Amino acid sequence: MTPVKFGVGQSVVRKEDDPLIRGKGRYTDDHAPAGLLHALVLRSPHAHASFTIDVSKARHLPGVAAILTGEDTADLGSLPCLFNLPDEPFTAPPYPILARDKARHVGDAIAFVVADSVDHARDAIEAIDVKWQPLAPVIGAANAIKPGAPLVWTEHPGNVLFDTSIGDKAKAAAAFKNAHAVAEVSIVNPRVVTNYMETRAVVCEYDAKRDHFTMTIGSQGSHRLRDILCQNVLNIPTDKMRVIANDVGGGFGTKLFPYREYALAAVASRKLRKSVKWVADRADHFLGDSQGRDNITTARMALDKDGKFLGMDVDLVADMGGYLSTFGPYIPHGGAGMLPGLYDIQAFYCRVRTVFTNTVPVDAYRGAGRPEAAYVVERLVDAAARKLGMSPDAIRRKNFIPPRAMPYKTATGKVYDSGDFTAHMKRAQDIAQWKEFPKRAKAAKKAGLVRGIGMSTYVEVCGTMGEETADVRLDPNGDVTILIGTQSTGQGHQTAYAQLVAEQFGLSPDRVHIVQGDTDRVATGLGTGGSSSIPSGGVSVERATRKLGARLKDIAAEVLEAGAGDLEISNGTIRVAGTDRTITFADLAKRPGIDPSKLSASEKFSSVDGTFPNGTHLAEVEIDPATGVVRIMNYVIVDDFGATLNPLLLEGQVHGGAAQGIGQALMEQAVYDPEDGQLVTGTFMDYALPRAADAPSFIFETHNIPCATNPLGVKGAGEAGSIGSCAAVVNAIIEGLSREYGIEHIDMPATAERVWMAINQSQQRAR
Repeated sequence: MTPVKFGVGQSVVRKEDDPLIRGKGRYTDDHAPAGLLHALVLRSPHAHASFTIDVSKARHLPGVAAILTGEDTADLGSLPCLFNLPDEPFTAPPYPILARDKARHVGDAIAFVVADSVDHARDAIEAIDVKWQPLAPVIGAANAIKPGAPLVWTEHPGNVLFDTSIGDKAKAAAAFKNAHAVAEVSIVNPRVVTNYMETRAVVCEYDAKRDHFTMTIGSQGSHRLRDILCQNVLNIPTDKMRVIANDVGGGFGTKLFPYREYALAAVASRKLRKSVKWVADRADHFLGDSQGRDNITTARMALDKDGKFLGMDVDLVADMGGYLSTFGPYIPHGGAGMLPGLYDIQAFYCRVRTVFTNTVPVDAYRGAGRPEAAYVVERLVDAAARKLGMSPDAIRRKNFIPPRAMPYKTATGKVYDSGDFTAHMKRAQDIAQWKEFPKRAKAAKKAGLVRGIGMSTYVEVCGTMGEETADVRLDPNGDVTILIGTQSTGQGHQTAYAQLVAEQFGLSPDRVHIVQGDTDRVATGLGTGGSSSIPSGGVSVERATRKLGARLKDIAAEVLEAGAGDLEISNGTIRVAGTDRTITFADLAKRPGIDPSKLSASEKFSSVDGTFPNGTHLAEVEIDPATGVVRIMNYVIVDDFGATLNPLLLEGQVHGGAAQGIGQALMEQAVYDPEDGQLVTGTFMDYALPRAADAPSFIFETHNIPCATNPLGVKGAGEAGSIGSCAAVVNAIIEGLSREYGIEHIDMPATAERVWMAINQSQQRAR
């Protein structure tokens, strides 16, 4: 069958890019209603401290319109945690809109200043009198669970929110009892900061006549924000608020949540009867936005003499920070369900503890628990291979779940619907010339360098956000408009959804218009997260378009005096097959007496079981032992995404995710001073992000096997690059260091300093 131009599978260039590169994008900070006031947040300089606050002097400074403190917001609800354990429910501590009496991390918000300019607001911030009484902080999950550690919340002894488990402890213990050998790794998955290009911002306009708010926010989901702000914080009906998200410059999970500044802008706007804008600077982002990862994990694998995995045991401690963010506790618990990876491991047990520390709260960051799980199991598998003297590909091949076993239920209850894991691993090895690596390693050694090669084979679960609805409408001019509750933050939704319409209607992308991010125009929406937009939203768009096509054919059948089954749609025209009798979409839409309801269709879809994308990342690195500098020389990715909607968009998503994973593997880490809790890496002077020179020229292919549980056959792809990358890079580094120096462990980030120190210490021990 000839592919439809602009349809599914075509590398259609992103339609949203043209206005953006011409400077016609409209981000939250571009929105400036008349009479706008500007706001800043006063944040705690202490990680743990009680305080009193006096704003009387600051309130009388020039230009100051209002100052809100914890006392002024005491009647507001807390920011909620939307996850709890079904069998062992916990009580979440309050997450107040402004801290009252006590701060629990550096950056904790204690006052909100509104003035006629940012400069006047800053003057007022400096004039606020705060009396601090510093308390001992606890920094780091390992320190938090030590006996006698300072308590973040007295209601949670030992700083533990919950201590639970998944899997079968007795079965796993029996496997280890009968093991020929046991491989073990103890690793740190460091905390990272999202650092999207566009910082968070909000503009709130209040209509006193209607007692109604209009909020413009750069977010990943307008409806979720509206509902939480109204129902949980402001205690008002949802019809009293409209939330609009225009262009959004990156999200990565972190913009999915409600934050304090949104509620504060609403309170101030209603109090002053004026529009209020707050825009984060980069310091606000480092200290006020949820951070990611931050796990300490010990994992063991029981092995038989041939390298077969008999059982797996994991102890996971996850840092939640000073408060519980929206989905914070779910991230380690949900991620633990993916710890068995691609392997046939029947005996599995994992203890999961979540703990409080005096740091910024932790929540979902691209992958949300699945990158952490993949990193643990892939580091452990390589350790198992070294333990038995096997190659990393051989031990994986022996333990992969075979295609014939699909659908396969893991020991944690996940059901993989499809996949051929050996096939994509082999293809990645072939592309990377795996067998020829010893020659390249020998040549590097002659040049005084160390080559390393490593792989990571991963699986993740995604597309489980819930039910997404798409409304597809025929416009009077014959174009098509899609209203949907997902939210693009740079992924290319306008192009992808237009291709689904093109597949059935033959319309070019410029004739398909997408409406997202407006709670007044779009009835419902889950937002974008968990790689759900195409697996759920895409199915809804495809089905709604198909339904609309059937309705249009019914109308056209009367006009063209033909049976609906004899009609075909192409390029916005309905034709009687084999004839020149046609009617355009535009003419159809304008016909008198047409029931408007026949010119639109709505469908919904929920991916209850999720989708399970999987693949192989293979990295080859070169290490300079004199400096510890690591360079990525080759990077190959072969993924199974079920089906490809747009190869160009897909490759961009994978490249971006892999670059973020490489950043975490080699340089990114949020470092807190263990003594006073200061965020040492609170600016770009100290927090390293990968630049163009740090990223390799990726080689990317797909080895797709259609998803059996998704009508489009697709498996989510937005987070996959970040899930497979960290372990591939670190395994490659360890392979080289192990071969040359006997070094079998290094934690992320594998900075030049850490690598050099590991080599230096190894050489000193060898003397």
